[in-house]
Amino acid sequence: MLIWTLAKKDMRLLVRDPRAVMVLLAMPLIFILVLGVSLGDGFGQKPDDRLRISIVDLDPGYSEPGAKPDVPTTPWAKIVERDLAQTAGIRVEVIPTQEEAEQLIKAGKRAAVLVFGPKFSERVTNSSFLPGGVNPLFRDGVKIEELDAHLLRDPTQMTAASIIEQVGQVTMLRVVLPWMIGRAFEKIGDRLGGFVKNALQQMFPTYNLRGKTWAALTRSEPRADQGAEVSIYEAPSGNGLLNRGAMRYQILVPSYTVMFAYFLVLTVGWLFVAERRQGTLKRLRAAPLSRSEILLGKLLPCFFLSLAQGLFLLGAGKLVFAMSWGPQPWLLLPVVFTTSLSAMGMALLVASVARSEAQVAIYGTLLVLVLAGISGCLMGDRDLMPENMQQLSLFTPHAWALGAYKQLLANPGTPNLLLIGQACTVLTGFGVGFIVLAWWSLRLDSET
Repeated sequence: MLIWTLAKKDMRLLVRDPRAVMVLLAMPLIFILVLGVSLGDGFGQKPDDRLRISIVDLDPGYSEPGAKPDVPTTPWAKIVERDLAQTAGIRVEVIPTQEEAEQLIKAGKRAAVLVFGPKFSERVTNSSFLPGGVNPLFRDGVKIEELDAHLLRDPTQMTAASIIEQVGQVTMLRVVLPWMIGRAFEKIGDRLGGFVKNALQQMFPTYNLRGKTWAALTRSEPRADQGAEVSIYEAPSGNGLLNRGAMRYQILVPSYTVMFAYFLVLTVGWLFVAERRQGTLKRLRAAPLSRSEILLGKLLPCFFLSLAQGLFLLGAGKLVFAMSWGPQPWLLLPVVFTTSLSAMGMALLVASVARSEAQVAIYGTLLVLVLAGISGCLMGDRDLMPENMQQLSLFTPHAWALGAYKQLLANPGTPNLLLIGQACTVLTGFGVGFIVLAWWSLRLDSET
C-alpha cells in the first residue's frame, strides 16, 4: 500500500539519527531521575495530609478492682486518640514503637511525637482531686509525665512541636478533667449525702456534674463520626541514592510520560516543515494519494514513535526506579495507546498549520508548556492544584491521561475501570478531533 510506503519513508527520516532518538527517549528519564532524587518523602501529599499528630501507644489498658460500670473498659490512650482524630479533622498517625519515633525525631521527619506509656490507663483512672490520687493538673494544663506519657520533640522544629503540644493539651484536658470532676462529685455524694450532691447540681444546672466525658459534662451531643483518618505509620519505601521503589515514582513517571508524549509536537512539526521546504509535500499531489491517506501515512510513524516512548518510560520506571505497574498492568496499554493518539493528533495539527521552523518552535513550545502547566504535569499530581484549576485542566488531554495513570499506578485500592474507560474515550476524542482539524488545515503546496 502507498500509505505504508509513505509511512516507512517517514520512519526512516525519524530514526536516521540514532543519537537524536536516544536523546528523545532519555530526556524524560533524566528529568524523572533528577526530580526523584531531589524531592522529599512528602512529595505528592497535600498540606492537609501532612498536618498530623503522631503518637506511640504502649498502653495495654487497666481494670480497676471493683470498678463501677461507668469506668471505661477501653484503654485511655484509645480515648485520647479518638478525641485527637475528632479535633478539627487532624489526622492521627500511630507509630508502632518508641524506637521508630525517636529515629523519626532525630532525622527531623517529625516535629513531635506523643508517647503513651504502659501505665497511662492506670494513672488516668486514678486521677483525682483528693489526697492519694494522681493529680496531673498544673499551670499550663495537664502534666502528662504524671500520667506516664511524654512528648518527644525535635529541637530544630520547636514551633511545630509547640503547636502539636498545645493540641495534645486541649485533648488531655477534655479527657482527664471531666473524669476527675465526675469522680469527685461521686465522692461528695458518698461522704456528704445525696442532698448536698443534688444541691450542687441545682447550683450548676448548665453542667452535668455526674458526666465523666466532656460532652456529658457540658451537656453537649457527642460526635457520632470518627473524625479524621487514624493511620499506622509505614516507613517510606525506597532505598539507595535513587530511592528505588519510592512512592514518588508512581507520580513522576506517568506525569512526565504524558508531558513528553506531547513534546513530540516539535519533532513532527520540524519534519513537516522540512518536507514542505524541500517540496516533498507538493510532489505528493502528483501521487495517487488522497489528503486523508497522506495524513495517515504521516501519522503512523510518529504514532509508533510515541508508543515506543511511552512503553520505554514505563519499562524504565519498572527497571530503574522499581515502580509498580499496579494490580492490572495490561490496562496501561490502552492508556498509552490513546495518549499517543491524542499527542500525535495535536502534533499533526501544529505541523499542518506551521510554515517554518520558527513557527513550529513558537506554536509547539508554547502549546506544550502551557498545556503541561494547566493539566498538572509539571506539578506531578493534579490533586495538589486548586479546585478551579483541576476543573480547568479537564479541557486538556493531559489531565485525562494523568487521571487514568493515577487510577492504575497510585491508587491503593482497586482501579476504577469506569474512570479509566472514560479517560481513554476522551483521549480518543481529542486525537480524532485534532486529526480532523489537521486534515482541514493541511496544505500540500509550499505557499506561506
